[in-house]
Amino acid sequence: MKLFPRLFLGHLLVILVALGALFLVVELSAPSFYRHHVEQMVALIGPEGRVLRPDLERGMRRTLNSALLAAVPFAVAVAAITASLTSRRIVRAVQLLSDGSQALAAGQYSRRLPETGRDELAGLAHNFNVMAGSLERVEQDRVALIGNVGHELRTPLAALRGYSEALTDGVMLPEQAAPAIRREVRAMERLASDLSLVSRIEAGRVDLHPTIFGARTLLAAALERFGDAYAERGVTLMTQNAPDDMQVRADFERASQALSNLLSNALRHTPPGGRVTLAVQEVGGQVGFSVEDTGSGIPAEHLERIFERFYRVDPARTRGEGSGVGLTIARGLVEQMGGTVRVTSGEGGSTFTFTLPRA
Repeated sequence: MKLFPRLFLGHLLVILVALGALFLVVELSAPSFYRHHVEQMVALIGPEGRVLRPDLERGMRRTLNSALLAAVPFAVAVAAITASLTSRRIVRAVQLLSDGSQALAAGQYSRRLPETGRDELAGLAHNFNVMAGSLERVEQDRVALIGNVGHELRTPLAALRGYSEALTDGVMLPEQAAPAIRREVRAMERLASDLSLVSRIEAGRVDLHPTIFGARTLLAAALERFGDAYAERGVTLMTQNAPDDMQVRADFERASQALSNLLSNALRHTPPGGRVTLAVQEVGGQVGFSVEDTGSGIPAEHLERIFERFYRVDPARTRGEGSGVGLTIARGLVEQMGGTVRVTSGEGGSTFTFTLPRA
């Protein structure tokens, strides 16, 4: 049975029950009502009025019952109208929802439903639009991810192809090509490893092993790892003194990885002769680690997207200088350990700061 007959029968049943209840109440309460008023009329008319008492009672009862029966067709018409209006709106909303869900199933994630009114149907349309928007963003991210991965792989693959052709033609000796081939293979391995880590971070499946360590220990490990790379680039890497008693509770390896990604990013964007400064300070009851560089800075319109996968402030920047997900990994790891990441930037450079729980 379709919606309109169901609604009509439901409305009609309610009306009939109400009329039946009203009729029953009238039959039970009317006799005393009749007698009271008839007695008043008899008292006014005199003894002759007693003969009219039965006719008066029958007339009043017949009149009341006739009025109730006359209301039945009107009630049926009202039930039909209200059921029709209600069913039309519900059926229209359900049909729009059905068409929208079919469009989503077919991959048309831009479909939206009109949000009219303030009832549950409008709320359902709003929730559908929110879901469609989320699916649309996921699809856009998926397409962008495939394109970016292909773009990132193109550089090392082109280099490997060139080396293989050079080896085949005898232009290059194996011992000359081997270091370059290993470098390109390491770049591809790093990209695959970073992409795997990003997927695990987004799925919340990163293994963490929290320990208590000093903030200065993390800075010392970073200086030891990046000292030579910064020296080769002609960029000064320096640290500010950190308190000896500032202890952190986090996964040391993951914290070191997050800091390393920020230092790698700073090295890529700081010109020779520039400076990168590491500092530690208390931030809102947590331990804050900051990486401040003297590069060109990040335009304000890019700051909100700087942590997205493969997002680059300068799309023309040479690929292969990193996996493109270093900042994404840094933010994901820090947040999984209970911290936050933020960035400020100006013409004199950028400052990335992340916090970790204080022990």
